[in-house]
Amino acid sequence: MTTQPIEIFYSYAHEDEDLQKQLDEHLSSLKQQKLISGWYDRDISAGALWSEEIQRHLHSARIILFLVSSSFLASKYCYEVEVQEALKRHEAGEAVVIPVILRSCYWQVAPFGQFQALPKNAKPVTLWSNRDAAFTDVVKGIVKVINEIDSQKKTLPTQQNGKRKRRMGEVLEEEYESTAAMPEIPHTPTAFNNTLKKAIERYYKELKEYEGKADYELALRSAFQNLLAEACRLVKWTLIPEQTLEGGIRPDGVVRDAFELRRGYWEAKGPKSDLDKEIAKKIADNYPLMNTLFENTRVAVLYQSKKRLPYEYDLTKPNDVSDLIKQFVTYTEPDIANFETAVGEFKQRIPELAKALLDSIEKEQKQNKKFITAFDTFTELCRTSLDPKISDNTIKEMLVQHLLTERLFRTIFGNADFVNRNVIAAEIERVIQALTSRSFDRQEFLKSLDRFYVAIESAAKGIESWSERQHFLNTVYERFFQGFSVKQADTLGIVYTPQEIVDFMCASVEEVLQREFGTSIAEPGVQILDPATGTGSFIVNLLHRIPRHQLKHKYRHDLFCNEVTLLPYYIASLNIEHEYFERVGEYEPFEGICFADTLELAEGQQLPLFVEENTERVQREKDAQIMVVIGNPPYNVGQKSENDNNKNRKYPLTDARVSETYAKDSKASNKIALSDVYVKFFRWASDRLGNRDGVVCMITNNSFIDQVAFDGMRMHLQKDFTTIYHIDLHGNVRKNPKISGTTHNVFGIQVGVGVTIAVRNAKQLKKVIYYNRVPDFWRKAEKLAFLKEKGNISAIEWLELQPNERHIWMTEGLRPEFSTYFPMGSKEARLVKSGTIAESNVKTIFKTYSLGPRTNRDDWVRDFNREALTRKVFRLVDTYNGEVDRWHRRGSNNTGVDDFVIYDDKRIKWSRDLKLDLQRGSYSQYNEEKIRRSLYRPFCKQYLFFDRVLNEEVYQFPQILPTSTTEQENIFIGLTDLGSEKPFMVMASNLITDVHLVGAGCGTQCFPFYTYSEDGSNRRENITNWALNQFQARYGNQVTKWDIFHYVYSLLHHSQYRERYVENLKRDLPHIPLVHTPETFQSVVNIGKQLMDIHLNYETAKEYRLTWLENENVPFSWRVEKMRLSTDKRVVVVNESLRLGPLPQECFDYRLGNRSALEWVIDQYQVSKDSRNGIESDPNRLDNEEYIVRLVCKVVQVSVETVQLVNELAQKVTVEDWTEESVNVSEATEV
Repeated sequence: MTTQPIEIFYSYAHEDEDLQKQLDEHLSSLKQQKLISGWYDRDISAGALWSEEIQRHLHSARIILFLVSSSFLASKYCYEVEVQEALKRHEAGEAVVIPVILRSCYWQVAPFGQFQALPKNAKPVTLWSNRDAAFTDVVKGIVKVINEIDSQKKTLPTQQNGKRKRRMGEVLEEEYESTAAMPEIPHTPTAFNNTLKKAIERYYKELKEYEGKADYELALRSAFQNLLAEACRLVKWTLIPEQTLEGGIRPDGVVRDAFELRRGYWEAKGPKSDLDKEIAKKIADNYPLMNTLFENTRVAVLYQSKKRLPYEYDLTKPNDVSDLIKQFVTYTEPDIANFETAVGEFKQRIPELAKALLDSIEKEQKQNKKFITAFDTFTELCRTSLDPKISDNTIKEMLVQHLLTERLFRTIFGNADFVNRNVIAAEIERVIQALTSRSFDRQEFLKSLDRFYVAIESAAKGIESWSERQHFLNTVYERFFQGFSVKQADTLGIVYTPQEIVDFMCASVEEVLQREFGTSIAEPGVQILDPATGTGSFIVNLLHRIPRHQLKHKYRHDLFCNEVTLLPYYIASLNIEHEYFERVGEYEPFEGICFADTLELAEGQQLPLFVEENTERVQREKDAQIMVVIGNPPYNVGQKSENDNNKNRKYPLTDARVSETYAKDSKASNKIALSDVYVKFFRWASDRLGNRDGVVCMITNNSFIDQVAFDGMRMHLQKDFTTIYHIDLHGNVRKNPKISGTTHNVFGIQVGVGVTIAVRNAKQLKKVIYYNRVPDFWRKAEKLAFLKEKGNISAIEWLELQPNERHIWMTEGLRPEFSTYFPMGSKEARLVKSGTIAESNVKTIFKTYSLGPRTNRDDWVRDFNREALTRKVFRLVDTYNGEVDRWHRRGSNNTGVDDFVIYDDKRIKWSRDLKLDLQRGSYSQYNEEKIRRSLYRPFCKQYLFFDRVLNEEVYQFPQILPTSTTEQENIFIGLTDLGSEKPFMVMASNLITDVHLVGAGCGTQCFPFYTYSEDGSNRRENITNWALNQFQARYGNQVTKWDIFHYVYSLLHHSQYRERYVENLKRDLPHIPLVHTPETFQSVVNIGKQLMDIHLNYETAKEYRLTWLENENVPFSWRVEKMRLSTDKRVVVVNESLRLGPLPQECFDYRLGNRSALEWVIDQYQVSKDSRNGIESDPNRLDNEEYIVRLVCKVVQVSVETVQLVNELAQKVTVEDWTEESVNVSEATEV
C-alpha cells in the first residue's frame, strides 16, 4: 500500500453535514492506517482565508467526493466552483471524482451524471434500511480507488512481451487508453449536457428566424417553450402549457413529474417589458414561487423556495442559458424531496413491516378468541363473496393493507369518517378491532411510520386539485404494491390508466352513442358498467360529462363498477363520492360500486356478497340492462413462476365460453394466449350485453389484432359486433427491441396496448373494422398527446381493414402466391404416424416436425458444466421424489396440490406438468444417459438433463434425437414458429435445441432429416416421397432428399424470400417455391450445403483475425465474467485484461431473432446467479480456459462467411427465378 496518505476532499452542502460526519466516521479506520487524510471546510483555521484554503485542498486532493443531494445541486458554490474545478482535475488525470449519493435527487443530469457512483447501484444512502451498510459499501468503493492509485504508482513501464501481445489499430488504442487510467470512473460529457447543448442551439436558431418579423411575447415564447420542454423530458418531467390552476392563475407553463406533483412554473414576457415590474405584478396576484422561471427573451430570473436567486441570467449567452436550465430542472422542493425519500423508503420497508404485522396476526390467531371468531367470520364472507379458494394468507394481506394505508385515506382525502362510511372498510375494521383487543397496540406499531405518513401528507398538502390528488395517491398506491404485493400485481396486472386515455375513451363512447343510437351517456336508462374499476377513473370522468340536472338519477341508477382488490376499491369509492359531492354539493354514498370479482359474478351463483349492503348492490347490478362496458381490465396470461403459487383464477362459465367460441374456432395449435384475463373480459363483455345493442370500450393487450392464436377470437368479435374501432398504441418490446417499455409504452409495460371500441347495432347491416396505428417509435407522451389532440374517434384517420377467410385482419403485405408453394409441414401430415391418413396423401416436404423441448426450469436442468448439472439434478430429483412420496402418504388430507407441495426455490421449481406428474405418481430417475449436449441459444451449447418428468415438454424430440449416437447422423432445420414476436430466423443443428432458441416470445419448430423409435432404432427419412417426386420431375432423377434438405435451408436464408414473405411467415410455416431451372436449383443447393456446414461445425471454424489488445496494468486472464461491446460496437471487451477488435460489419448483419450471432455469444457467456434459487451459471471451462475467447473469433468468422454466402445467393438467384412460373401444390406432378 502507499506510504503517503491520500488526501480526500469532501465537496458537500452544509444541509448534509450530519451525513458527511457519518461517512467520515466510517473512513476513520483508513485514516488510522495512514491510508488517507480527509479534509472539509470545517477544518479551516480561524483567521484563514476560507476560499484560498478550499482552493488549496481542492488542488492537492487525489480523491474528491461529491456528496450529492438536492441541496448540493442547488448550492451555487458547490456547483460553480468546487464541481467545475474538480472535473478539470479529473479530466487531467490528477484526481478521481466519486459521486456519493446521499439523498434522492436527479443527479444524472449534472456534469458528473455518467460517473460511477456510490453506494452500490447509486442507491441513495438515506434509502438504505441499514445506513451503516450503505456507508460501508461507500468505503469499499473508495478502497478500490485507493488501490488503483497505489498500483499506478508502483507500475513500471513494461516491454511488449511475447505471442499474446498484438498491436491493434489506432481507434482501439485510443478507446483503451481513455479508460485505462481510471477504470470504472467515466468522465465523458453526459447525454443530458449534449442534448441540452443542441436544444440551446435550436433555441437561438428559432429566435434568429423571428428577427425583423416579430418581437412580441406570443411569437417569441415558443422558442423558449421548446427548449424548456425538451430539458424537462430529459428528467422525466412534463411541461404543460397554459394550465389553469386554483385561483384562476394561468402560467405560461406548469412542470409536473411522474407523480403529477408540480415541480416548477414558467412565465414568459415580451422582450420590451420591464421584467422586474412584471414579476411584482405576479407576486401581487399570489403567483407560486417555489421554482418559478421568469424570462423576457433578454434576461431570466429564477425564484426557488419563494426566494429570488441573487443573479440574473443573460439569455444571449449560451452558458447562462445552460446554467439556468440546469438550476431549474435539478431543484427539488424540501417537501417533495422528503416525499420522494419517504416513498422510496416506504417501499423498501413495506415487506419488513408487513411481515411484522403478519406475525402479530398469526400470534393473535392462536391466542385471541375474539380475533379468531372475527377472522373466521370474515374469511367465510370472503370465500362466499369473492373467491371460494381464497387463502387465509390472502385475507391476512387484506388486513395488512388496511392497517398500513387507512390513515392516508383519512388524511389525504380529508375524510375522517372513512372507515364508518365505507361498507367494506367498516367490516374490515371490526376484524382489526378484534385483533387489537388483547395485546396488539395499533397506534404503537404504526408510530414508527409517522415520518413516512407525514412526508406523504405534506407533499399532498400542496395539491389543491382533487384530480391531481387522485393521481398522486394512485401513484403512491402503485409504489405500495410494488413493495407489498408483487404477486397480486403480477396476477391482476395493476397499472392505472393515464387520464388522456380515460378522456379519449369516455368521449368516444359518447360519440358512438350519439352517432349510432341517437342517445348519450347522460340519458336515463343508458346503464354503464366498469368491470375492473381500479381507482374509479372512468366513472369519475363520466360524472364530469353528465349535466347536473341529470346527475342524481345517473348516480343512483345507471352507473356501476366492480373492484376486487381492497385498496383501489377504497380509493374508487372516495374518488367517485367526492366527484359527486363537488358537482351537486351534497355527500351521498355511491351504491353502484361493488367489492366483487366481475367474472365471478358471471358464474351466476346466488351467494351473499360480503355484507348485506354489498349483496344488494351486486343484485342491482346483475339486474341492470347494461348498454356500455368501459374500462381497463387486467391482462396477464399467467403467473411468472409456478413457485409463486399465484395462478390466474379459474372461471368455469367464462372459461367455457372462451373455449367453445374463441378456442374452438381457432386453427392455431398453441392456444395458451387465450387464457389471458383480458380475453375473458372480452368474452364476458360480449355476453353481458345480451341480445341488446351496445358498446364495449376497453384498453387491453393488443395481441388479438394480429397474433395467430386469436383467429377464432377475431372471428367472433366480427360476429358479435357490427363496427369495431381499434387504435393500436403499440409498445410491444419483444416485437421491437429498439423501444423501451418504460418510455414508449403508455403503461410502461412490455406488451403492446390498444383501445378497442366495439359497437353492436342491429340496424347496421354492413360489418366494418377500422384501424389506426400510432408510429412505432412514438414515446408515451407523444401517444397521450395524440389522443388528447384528437379527443375522440371522430377525429381519427381510420384505415378500413379487409379480413380474409382465415380471419386475419392485418392482411397488408400478405403475398397470395405464398400459399401455392410447397408447405414444409402441416398438422395433417403429422397424422401419418397415427395412421389417421395415408402417407401417399401427404403433400408436404416433411412428414413431421416438432417444437424444441421446453424445460420450465432451465436453471435446474441445464448447465455449462456437466458435474455441476449432475449435482443440481440429484438434489432436484431427491426433492421431487420425496414430494411424490409425501403426496401418496397424505391419506384423507383433501388439500389441493397447489397448497400441498413445498415452495422452496432453493430445492425445486414447480410447473403445471410437474404437479400433474406428482399426482400421477410419476417418479424421476437420474440416468447418466439423460445428460445430453444441447443448443440452448445460437452458438451456445450447454448440457441438458433430458427427462420426460423434469422437462415440461419434450414434444417429438425423443423420436428426433433419442440417443447421443443419433446426433452423429441426424440434422434438423430449426426455424421461427408462426405467431412469433421475433423476426424470422433459421438455424441448422444436430443437438437438442431449446424451444426458445432466440429467446422468449418465439418458438422454434424443428424439421429433421431422420426420425427414429425412442430407443434409437428404426431410422426413417422424414422428407416425403411426394416431395422427392416433385423435385425430380422438375430437376431430374439425380436429385436426392439431401439436395432438397439443403435447398430448403438455402432458400430460407434468401434475403428476398424473407423480405417478400415477411408477413406470411408471421402467420404460417414456410412454403417453399421451386426455382425454374436445374442449374439455379443446383446453385441454391450448393450454397445451402455450405451454410449448413459452417453453422453445424462452428466450433471448428477458423478464427477471424481480430487484433488483441492487452491491459498491461492487470494480470492476463482468459476468464470471462461479463463481456460487452464498446459504445461504437467496434470492440469486444472480454474482461479487464483483454479487448478484441475491430469487428467487421458483417458480424452484425448475420442476425438470429433480435440479436446478431456475436451478440448472442456475448449475452450467454457470462457468469450469473439467480436471485431466487441462488444457482450460479459459469460458462468458463476448466478443461479449456481459452474456449470463450476463441469462440468469439470463430463466430465472427462464421458471421462473415454466412453474409458472404447469403449475398452470393441473392446475386445468383432473384425473386423472378421462382415467381413467374411458380408450381401450385394443387397442380403438382402426380406420380
